[in-house]
Amino acid sequence: MSQADLMSLKQVSKQFPGGYVALHGLSLSVGAGQFVALLGPSGCGKSTVLRLLAGLEQPSQGQVSAPALKAGARGSETAYVFQEPTLMPWASVFDNVWLPLRLQGLSRSQAAPAVRQVLATVGLSEFEQALPSELSGGMKMRTSIARALVTEPEVLLMDEPFAALDEITRQRLNRDVLQWWQERRMAALFVTHSVYEAVFLSQRVMVMGARPGRLVANVEIAEPYPRSAAFRSSPAYARCCEELSAALESAHGQELRS
Repeated sequence: MSQADLMSLKQVSKQFPGGYVALHGLSLSVGAGQFVALLGPSGCGKSTVLRLLAGLEQPSQGQVSAPALKAGARGSETAYVFQEPTLMPWASVFDNVWLPLRLQGLSRSQAAPAVRQVLATVGLSEFEQALPSELSGGMKMRTSIARALVTEPEVLLMDEPFAALDEITRQRLNRDVLQWWQERRMAALFVTHSVYEAVFLSQRVMVMGARPGRLVANVEIAEPYPRSAAFRSSPAYARCCEELSAALESAHGQELRS
């Protein structure tokens, strides 16, 4: 891991009880302030990588380095956004976003400025008293992201957060996530199945092969930010999508032959 890398896996293998090997000899890194996507077929261990970096799993072999694993880590250095919003259904939007600050010991009144600021950031200021059942799918995910951002984390881990959303909402949230990342300069690792989403969001895309998970390609997306909707129709975008599609097809082919 270079001095600028904030998170890394070095020759990491992960075997679960029962013998299933999720990862074998996987090495990857994410630099401070980078936006990196992790792309690969289902079952290739992408979510396992996030869980290792968050300290929710331990490697069977190899070394994992991340802020969440440092001695004395408070837990607020790393935020994790899951595939589902995982909101408390009985609690308001405000109270759902307040939760991580509440766990740190901040009262409702102490947390209110930070909660309201992040709700404004994600466009939910008018919905702070709404229950999750009153929100659309996109608004639920915005609430989940606000809960992640409220602690001002150093690392943002996102596990296919937009997979269940319609394409228009997904593209809008892609643009919003990039804006929030640029404003806060977190290191972001974004898991996705979508080549198009990976290219639009990322500075770099790491492609994983399956069974067991390993890195098969590392593709730079050398296009400037901010990236508007026009980027999706540019020749550069098309070239990057073609390169990643070929790498992903190769990863699938390796899976079928294994």
